[in-house]
Amino acid sequence: MKKILTVLLVLVLSFSLFAQGSSDGAATANVENSKGVIYGIYKAGDQTWFIDEGEAAAAAANEAGYDFIYVDARMSPEEYLRAIDNAIANNAAGVVTCTPDQTLSRAVVDMLSAANIPVVAADDALEENGEKLAPWVGINAYVIGEANGLWLANYVKENNLASDPSVGLLIMTMDTVSSCVPRAEGEYDRFTAECPEFSTDRIYFADYDGTTDKGYTAADAVFTAHPEVTTWLVTGANEEGTIGALRALEQAGKAENACVVGLGAYMAKDEWNADGAASAMKASAYFPASAVGRGSVEVLVAMLNGEEVQMETAVDAVVVTPDTYKDVMGDDAL
Repeated sequence: MKKILTVLLVLVLSFSLFAQGSSDGAATANVENSKGVIYGIYKAGDQTWFIDEGEAAAAAANEAGYDFIYVDARMSPEEYLRAIDNAIANNAAGVVTCTPDQTLSRAVVDMLSAANIPVVAADDALEENGEKLAPWVGINAYVIGEANGLWLANYVKENNLASDPSVGLLIMTMDTVSSCVPRAEGEYDRFTAECPEFSTDRIYFADYDGTTDKGYTAADAVFTAHPEVTTWLVTGANEEGTIGALRALEQAGKAENACVVGLGAYMAKDEWNADGAASAMKASAYFPASAVGRGSVEVLVAMLNGEEVQMETAVDAVVVTPDTYKDVMGDDAL
């Protein structure tokens, strides 16, 4: 059902937010007397995060006088490079993008630079050897990870779980994505600092690709391998991964005592809207996709106007729970 709803969201985005379709499967928003077209090329355009990000990016582009084309690269490097080629062929004014493969960073920046098209990286940096090749807008990854680690540590203390050998912590990781690595590092560092009595032998890791399905598979493997753990604490690198772990816990009959903490709250709010405090999703670090979407276009427009811009723009977060998410998230909680 949730997959169907996601597909419907993409269709709604394509037909209501954007006025017409393009040959590469993107959707287009037009404005009168346009200054040009900004392409938003996203690695997983069917995910809620990128749908929300693209909607905000389109609004910011339109307000600045630009048309906007939203492209879903479908987690495919080939689709992604084809979208970059299309942006160049169509004389894009600029590109905001989240690449599905950061090893393509140099090639993408060089291609766009040769065409005199400015680019801003959103979420995942365009970088080489740890150095950013283009301005980046995303979340304050390590600090947000720390917020989750602190919340979990407090949860453990409040529920007297630190010394219980049947309690385990699973941290979902995305080790090939530079913007995600600091999230898990922040979670681990803050949790172990705040809760040193929790044995690190009971902290486990599961690497995945950012999708719910792969998150489910990776988490389920850990849960199956450790039957001695009957109470699971879970956090991770993105919301999809923690939702995947939540589904694995439910399938294994281990959700009742579990505590899952997400990142983004854009899927956690669906759990709470449906089940409230009964859900094993106990909290999530809320950072709006709209802030990244709008911010990336604002930086790009500044570049188009000849202004100097910062190489890094980071969005902070606040941890929300079933009791606080509606007040904190506002319309994003719907």
